[in-house]
Amino acid sequence: MLKGFAAPPDPDLLVGFATSDDAAVYRLSPETAVISTVDFITPPVDDPYWFGQIAAANSLSDVYAMGGRPILALNLVMFPSKALDLGLLREILRGGNDKVAEAGACMAGGHSVEDNEPKYGLSVTGLVHPDRVWTNAGARAGDALVLTKPLGTGVLFNASRAGKLPYAELETILPAVAGLNAAAMQAALGSEVHACTDVTGFGIVGHTVEMARASGLAFHLDFRSLPFHPQALPMYRKGQTTGSNDANRKAADGFWERRLKLSADEEELLFDPQTSGGLLLAVPGAQADALVAALRAAGVAAAARVGEVTDSARPVVTVR
Repeated sequence: MLKGFAAPPDPDLLVGFATSDDAAVYRLSPETAVISTVDFITPPVDDPYWFGQIAAANSLSDVYAMGGRPILALNLVMFPSKALDLGLLREILRGGNDKVAEAGACMAGGHSVEDNEPKYGLSVTGLVHPDRVWTNAGARAGDALVLTKPLGTGVLFNASRAGKLPYAELETILPAVAGLNAAAMQAALGSEVHACTDVTGFGIVGHTVEMARASGLAFHLDFRSLPFHPQALPMYRKGQTTGSNDANRKAADGFWERRLKLSADEEELLFDPQTSGGLLLAVPGAQADALVAALRAAGVAAAARVGEVTDSARPVVTVR
């Protein structure tokens, strides 16, 4: 979005918009850097409390993806107050507030505007040591890739709206979607994390492409190792999709290759947009299995080793 813009040079701006990182990072002192991020979404579900929780977790995730700890949050609210009951807004805000409290951060206000469709999210401030910032640009050849949440939420949310997936089945995944990436981040601090991002709207291939381009390396995803929500593939087989799949595929064009036979429906899973997705971590290959074990011990049940990083003449993502 900001390609072509040039900010005044500042040696204390450790992470800006030069790469596709999840948040900005600014050094305050030799011991402290501040993480700043903002995000909001439209409702993935009709339940306002779940919407608030999921949107807040989605926003907080950007701090965890930088290896930091959230300390402060501000509400961002767009709501059609003339068309919808303000009780719904109260439940959205209650969900967000509860999730911020769970993260150990403070909710300190926010801003609201009238809009035709509800939208909600947070501006989040976090802290991290300047020497321990995770970015998407530091992966090294020989790293393994570890993913912490299942994929497929985009098609499941759309299938539920279309009446192809009973809401009772969708409800079974909501705790995972609304789950914070705090435990995953904390467990990963015990490993040598070279790069990290969270997997959200661009899908697993799109976000892996960002890491590959930022690191200048080849990232290889093992399709059969990727964790998917059980109903995701059946929904694509029933003809359900999302409004983002085609755009995600086009954005990755020229930077990804398929090296195994997949059905058209299986391939769609690679571009499925995630809401409040998991962390994708690049760690030394020798540490990956121990990290997966630590993640699962910390309650991150879907954690899986899903690929590797190698040298390459050009940045590319292969799916094999």
